[in-house]
Amino acid sequence: MSPGAWHRFADSRVLWSFRHDKVAIVSFAVMCVYILLSFSAPLIAPYNPYDPTTIDIMDSEIPPAWLENGDTRFALGTDAQGRDMLSTILYGTRISLTIGICAVLLQAFLGITIGLISGYFGGRLDNFLMRVADIQLSFSTLMVAIIVLAVFQALFGTELYERLAILMLILVIGIAEWPQYARTVRASVLAEKKKEYVDAVRVIGLNPVRIMFRHILPNTLSPILVISTVQIANAIVSEAALSFLGLGMPVTKPSLGSLINSGFEFIFSGSWWITIIPGIVLVILVLVMNLLGDWLRDVLNPKLYKE
Repeated sequence: MSPGAWHRFADSRVLWSFRHDKVAIVSFAVMCVYILLSFSAPLIAPYNPYDPTTIDIMDSEIPPAWLENGDTRFALGTDAQGRDMLSTILYGTRISLTIGICAVLLQAFLGITIGLISGYFGGRLDNFLMRVADIQLSFSTLMVAIIVLAVFQALFGTELYERLAILMLILVIGIAEWPQYARTVRASVLAEKKKEYVDAVRVIGLNPVRIMFRHILPNTLSPILVISTVQIANAIVSEAALSFLGLGMPVTKPSLGSLINSGFEFIFSGSWWITIIPGIVLVILVLVMNLLGDWLRDVLNPKLYKE
């Protein structure tokens, strides 16, 4: 970032609002901790849950270290397979965040492209694309994902699915949610394309692709940023729900959802930590992302801002 751009950012309303909003500061700090710890998992995790040589079935269902019969080797206890819960949560959070972020990037790419084309060209193309979006919105993400993933496993087998689980979840969640971006971007394009600067760049002979992506798109970024924050949380919840239903990440590559699922059958037998602790981690992660989304929505809404 150039010195001029940095000074503009330092004097901006966004930074001023962030510095005076304790909820936003705490939410951002918690999210940064999640990202830092999860993506540093190979360096800081006490054990590697993907390495069978570090797992002993005799260590299964050991309570967290602060409870009776706990073991200081396992701060958050172990699961039914004898894996250290702290390590699996760190690795699992990394997988959940990766799926959430990549799925939203795919959603944004598809939705922004379709929304720009639909809003800029209008006419029959606009009607066709928006009807496709309406049809897509009539199906819930989970319903589409359950059908696609179940059919894939039935056709190609569980072994291939386990190898491609992350890619499949990214594709299914990403493709299922693109209409959210498309409709928002289309509405912004319809307002922007009538303005004088768009007429000016048309007159000088710029092609439509450059006009859409170089001149109109930057003026639609505010709602896109708000949607993206919320959609990452939604994508993580979708992945967790699919993993809980047995259609997400396999047990050998735990995400937060698959960890919750793997311990659910033990929750009433006394091994509550296998499900409850990953559940708390997931709830906090989704909560801070939604709080950041609410803050972004308010600070980027000019109607709520008064000099």
